[in-house]
Amino acid sequence: MKLSGNKGEWSELYVLLKLLSTGELYAADEKLKKIKDVYYPILKIIRQEDEGRHLEYVIISEEQGIEVHWNAEIVRSITQQEMAKRAEYLYKKIVEGGSRAFEIPGSDTIMNELACTKISAPSTDKTDITMQIHDINTGYEPICGFSIKSELGSAPTLLNASGATNFVYEVSGISDELAEQINAVSTKTKILDRIQMITANGTMKYSHMKNKVFSGNLMLIDTYMEEIIAHMLLLYYQNKATDSDKLIKIIEGQNPLGYPRKGIYAYKFKKFLCSIALGMMPSKEWDGHDEANGGYVIVKDDGEVLAYHIYNRDAFEAYLLNNTKFERGSTGKHGFATLYKENGKRYINLNLQIRFI
Repeated sequence: MKLSGNKGEWSELYVLLKLLSTGELYAADEKLKKIKDVYYPILKIIRQEDEGRHLEYVIISEEQGIEVHWNAEIVRSITQQEMAKRAEYLYKKIVEGGSRAFEIPGSDTIMNELACTKISAPSTDKTDITMQIHDINTGYEPICGFSIKSELGSAPTLLNASGATNFVYEVSGISDELAEQINAVSTKTKILDRIQMITANGTMKYSHMKNKVFSGNLMLIDTYMEEIIAHMLLLYYQNKATDSDKLIKIIEGQNPLGYPRKGIYAYKFKKFLCSIALGMMPSKEWDGHDEANGGYVIVKDDGEVLAYHIYNRDAFEAYLLNNTKFERGSTGKHGFATLYKENGKRYINLNLQIRFI
């Protein structure tokens, strides 16, 4: 069986091996440094590969090793030492791998030892790994789903661009002739150039979101969430800043919503980033609950695996604000950056995509 995956997908298998080898999930601070005295012992890791295949990796002890349960039946016994060797090997091969999908020699043997057939969770899931952990402070032993982010490959997106992530702005002061000239701009920096021509000759005012589901999801976070993002998005397309924290500093200074003190924009935007990270999707109606109800597991570039647990949400939100940026997707694919008329008014769509730095 030949297995192929990109660095992010192989990283999910690496996390499984690494956590089985240590039996502990350490917490990270807002700068992604290990908090040495905050960790959660792992009781078991759970995999649901398909409807008829329920796998549980039960960590008994360092001496007795790990039991692999397939539909409640013990099918394998593996040692933590062996998992540590496999994790080290896999890490090395992931680092050596290319930018696209690649195979790792011997991965089929590792998968057979684990009694699993898939290297990663479906891309539609926010939960990449599920585990039961022990809270040493309360004695509580919850089963939690975590999303996995890897620093071993190219920086992943937090929010993918789509037609649903378009924000609509009303444009005034632009003639039909000038609108045609603006739409005809096809330079390498055509989006920035078009926005510059619009703002030099007219005005842009936020109107509404293209997708009502995404609008409703944002309203669930905060009544003015879409207006905050719309202001930041326009600043980004005006080439004022790219990084989330820098955009927040600018909007804090401008204070377009007239908040009584500083810090409110940052607070609200961090809630948005966290909601996206843990469960909310633009085109799917969201009920406010986290799909990845445990938090985020991050594979650092040195192979260390750390987590932002929901208990440590403040640090996670600070990490997201300081480590994400706005970026532009495809204008043709997502339908934005072109002036158009609707009911006698002129509009332009600006698209939102957010990537880790």
